[in-house]
Amino acid sequence: MLKQTPSQTVGPYFAYGLTPEQYLYDFKSLAQHDLVSSDEEHIVIRGRVFDGEGNVIPDAMLEIWDNQNNLFGRFGTGTEKDKSFVFKTKKPESIGENAPFLSVILFMRGQLIHSYTRIYFSDEVKNATDEVLSQIDNSRRETLIAQKKDNYYLFDIHMQGDSETVFFDI
Repeated sequence: MLKQTPSQTVGPYFAYGLTPEQYLYDFKSLAQHDLVSSDEEHIVIRGRVFDGEGNVIPDAMLEIWDNQNNLFGRFGTGTEKDKSFVFKTKKPESIGENAPFLSVILFMRGQLIHSYTRIYFSDEVKNATDEVLSQIDNSRRETLIAQKKDNYYLFDIHMQGDSETVFFDI
């Protein structure tokens, strides 16, 4: 009879197995960070992942999913000079009184299991009536809201510390 094996830390298989094109391997990724073509209406989301001491984590991997548009993307933070992630996607629509959001799954060294969070958008009035956001303490709610800049949204993820991002137990 087979027994369950213990969890192991995530990685170090990101570049070769999950984001090969970013790291200049000569085969295609199963998922890209550009989820739409350049001629489609889109938004850009940029950010970085920080550890508890405020240092940028250079080898995290993020997956985003928009369940309305069936869009799925993946990005490793080790390819940009500033170790950021960048996604180009459609902005989701709101559903009822809930605000539009993207689901995020974060993988990184030292984690036994991945972390789940969401990206909401600062220019959405329905953030005030969203049933998930309304359950989160006001002082922490902002950690889920990407800030609108000139031509992109900024969404930094903090793994620990005073600015720790809200993560969901799924």
